[in-house]
Amino acid sequence: MKARYNYRIYPQKNQIEPLAKAFGCARVVWNDALWLYKKASLKGQTTPKNVDKQVITQAKKTIERCWLSEVSNIVLQQSFRDLQQAWNNYFSSLKGKRKGKKVGKPKFKKKQSRQAIRFRKGGFSVHSTSVKLAKIGHIPILYSRPLPSAPSSVTIIKDTADRYFASFVVEINPEQLPKTDKSVGIDLGLTYFAILSDGEKIENPRLHKKMLRRIKKANRRLSKAKKDSNRRTRRQLRLAKLHAKVKDSRNDFLQKLSTRLVRENQAIAIEDLNVSGLVKNRKLSRAISDAGWYSFRSLLDAKCEKYNRDFFVIDRWEATSQKCSACGFHGGKKELNVRAWTCLHCGKQHDRDINAAKNIKAAGGLSEAKNGRWSECQTTSGAVRDESSTTPEVVQLSLF
Repeated sequence: MKARYNYRIYPQKNQIEPLAKAFGCARVVWNDALWLYKKASLKGQTTPKNVDKQVITQAKKTIERCWLSEVSNIVLQQSFRDLQQAWNNYFSSLKGKRKGKKVGKPKFKKKQSRQAIRFRKGGFSVHSTSVKLAKIGHIPILYSRPLPSAPSSVTIIKDTADRYFASFVVEINPEQLPKTDKSVGIDLGLTYFAILSDGEKIENPRLHKKMLRRIKKANRRLSKAKKDSNRRTRRQLRLAKLHAKVKDSRNDFLQKLSTRLVRENQAIAIEDLNVSGLVKNRKLSRAISDAGWYSFRSLLDAKCEKYNRDFFVIDRWEATSQKCSACGFHGGKKELNVRAWTCLHCGKQHDRDINAAKNIKAAGGLSEAKNGRWSECQTTSGAVRDESSTTPEVVQLSLF
């Protein structure tokens, strides 16, 4: 299987300008090709052919685009192929040929946004303390861990916080972790980030909320700066660094938590939350976005595949907060302020969140029977209803 290994790189002063030229040329090729695609689409024509020759080969011969020849041709070709793939994905998604969430139409790239260029084999080489790029040279790199195999490509990224990264695509073999009899169901929430079926409650770090005062202050100072001034550029960078700090801290928290859960459990079950619908709630959208539920689920899925663990996603319409995990009695809808309740059938007392996590585990087919084996429960990997039919009552019940 393929994986990405990201490292921080530190370009020297004389390499900043060649990198900026490469970013700019790749951006121009993307925008020029996208304009030709949109122009043909507005006229009702099919996707034009030989667009790469028009925006790269022929463009180099013109006075307006002659500077495209100053960067590696690999960067330009890869930028066009990325647009071509994005354009095809958009129409495949419209026709229903592409699985998963619908893909939006490609957009024009901006100079102020995140920049990226990609080199394939022949355009780069990896060394002990640097990575060599065509027409740029050796860029110092800090290896936090060794590469498992020779990379097939590398993407050079410059984020909005003015940091540079190298992302290598490598081939890895799935690792085999020691087998364990433990399994867990996970209920995601806001008061606690995750509640496990074994009773453990993991605190929600609320990283964006802790940084919100500084972010608001930086936004106010940025709004008062004159447009296109050096002061505005400095304040934009300061705001970007605050957002980058929140993003890195959240990613660190999710990576460590997902790794621990995958190592400790042979099977994991989680609820299929409609995150895109939940963030439409204006009172909870910031807290939901801050939690990073979908990123956490994606990490669990990828790491379970890497380490040969079982991963189950149960239907979002499963009444995990309403059923008794002991006897299965359906107690009906409960208000959000009801954090503990007693089953009217068997008399067992339940913590709302832990009970939901146990029901998620059972719905995922991970409940242990008397003979010590997991019971065979039917699982679903997606919603059985359309997301647009989600009601506010169901949305709020699935939050906690």
